[in-house]
Amino acid sequence: MKTEKKVTVHLPALLLKRAQSSTGLGITETIRKGLELLAAHRSYDALKKLRGKVHFSMSLEKLREDRE
Repeated sequence: MKTEKKVTVHLPALLLKRAQSSTGLGITETIRKGLELLAAHRSYDALKKLRGKVHFSMSLEKLREDRE
């Protein structure tokens, strides 16, 4: 069961207009998208910290063999 919460938010009109212009979506969808991106931010930061620290047992060429 999907739980939703109805909220009332006071937003600067220009900020909402700019956000909607960026997404091309309605108010609810734009706010939902913004909250999803904010919630994912911590995961993105954790992945960035791993850059260059993860070592693969296969070479890039070996990984790409199935593409040919």
